[in-house]
Amino acid sequence: MEISATMVKELREKTGAGMMDCKKTLTEAQGNMEKAIELLRQKGLAAAAKRSGRIAAEGAIGSYVHLGGKIGVLVEVNCETDFVAKTDDFKELVRDIAMQIAASNPQYVVREEVPADIVEAEKKVLAGSEDIASKPEAMRAKIVEGRINKFFEQICLMEQPFVKEPSLTVGELINNKVAKVGEKLSIRRFTRYVLGEGLEKRQDDFAAEVMSQVQK
Repeated sequence: MEISATMVKELREKTGAGMMDCKKTLTEAQGNMEKAIELLRQKGLAAAAKRSGRIAAEGAIGSYVHLGGKIGVLVEVNCETDFVAKTDDFKELVRDIAMQIAASNPQYVVREEVPADIVEAEKKVLAGSEDIASKPEAMRAKIVEGRINKFFEQICLMEQPFVKEPSLTVGELINNKVAKVGEKLSIRRFTRYVLGEGLEKRQDDFAAEVMSQVQK
């Protein structure tokens, strides 16, 4: 099958991979765009694995403020060189990650950070749920394991669907960028602020806020 320049351009725009890589992968996938995207993701994962041992001490601390100043995020995203840190692509990535945190409220960057006691407590809750208790014993562990993975998807940033492109996880987004820039990229830490979180509003303040919403 002939691979057109339009197909190569489309794949490049969807994945951020180089032109030659896109053409080669489309040829390998016999022109199937979805298969080519999957192949490039796999190659991106391989590229990321090769770079995982490198030191990424450059980067940027990005911020994002949402809902009229009611939610704010600070996030540190690292790369290997100051050159990459100053590129528009990297700056956009940092902002996208901050926006992701604001929208999806992760608690940890990766599942390895989740304390073991929290995981065990969640497993006990899941194992004790009525729908699982009614299943044959041989099935229960598999069902709990599947739901624990869903639990990690909710609370771990790297496993969440990327808000701007839900077909990608944040981890896949990072790996695609690694393949594009040729450097290790990592999300080191973040803080999410919610206005008034942990404070009890006075009753008259609460009433005034409700009234203002009703009047809009």
